[in-house]
Amino acid sequence: MAWIEHIVVIFIISFAFYTTLPIKPTKALLVPQGSISNIITQLTKQGYALSIIDKYLLILIGKPQSGWVNIDQPQINRIDFLYKLTKAKAKMEKITLIPGETRVLFFENLEKTLNLDKIKLETFYKKYAYYPEAGIYADTYYVPYGISEKNLISFLLKESEKKYQNISTKTMGSYNKKAWLEILIKASIIQKEAANAKEMPIVSSVIENRLKKGMKLQMDGTLNYGKYSHVKVTPIRIKTDSTRFNTYRYKGLPLSPIGSVSIDAIHAAIHPIKSNYLYFMKNAQGVHDFTDTFRKHRKNIKKAQ
Repeated sequence: MAWIEHIVVIFIISFAFYTTLPIKPTKALLVPQGSISNIITQLTKQGYALSIIDKYLLILIGKPQSGWVNIDQPQINRIDFLYKLTKAKAKMEKITLIPGETRVLFFENLEKTLNLDKIKLETFYKKYAYYPEAGIYADTYYVPYGISEKNLISFLLKESEKKYQNISTKTMGSYNKKAWLEILIKASIIQKEAANAKEMPIVSSVIENRLKKGMKLQMDGTLNYGKYSHVKVTPIRIKTDSTRFNTYRYKGLPLSPIGSVSIDAIHAAIHPIKSNYLYFMKNAQGVHDFTDTFRKHRKNIKKAQ
């Protein structure tokens, strides 16, 4: 029976050695939903070298709860790693993307608040996002402190995609990304131009009426793209900006949304009111006067001056 004892000793030593093998986790780790077997499979796909032994260890330790886990160590032994999957919930941070804001300024804010690299955020956005802008829906999100740039962008894009798909299916019966891009472009212009949610369907009607007549949109908001999100549009800028965002120079819609959009702007883009309006001008009350002729529009300009 000595050989059995010998095997048992070897097993105990091997098992003890296995549980102390180091793992290099990301600071914030997303534990997927499902069974322990599914969790092990998904974490393995993420690059963690886990095995069936870890499955049985987790059965003994306790099933991990799905969600973000904080592992505030660059390297950790296997048994402690598995234990943290069941216990160490991550500290969550609140981030908000304001409607109309561009991703350039949003990423700059994330760099400051979450200590992330805005260049990496931009790189991963361009790699994974279908929409050149507005791929992240304007909303408030809760994310774990210590999340990587790649995981953050992946999370925000997935949440936004679900939101867009849900809105599109409910309002139009289906979700087509090419058609949705045009809606996001219109919604982003509406977001920039309208003084409030009540005006949005009216601004939308102006866009539709001008497009139907083959008129240039000639809207300042389209030039508030990227780093110019909050920069006042001047006559010099209108003359010198050669991008397709310059709707004083080019007919039709820009090729990309201008910034993030709200649900109100999306609904307005899908359902413009019926009108003959072709012009609008901000008045002394901070809202717009809408007109159907240039003659009336010039009167509103003079009043504003």
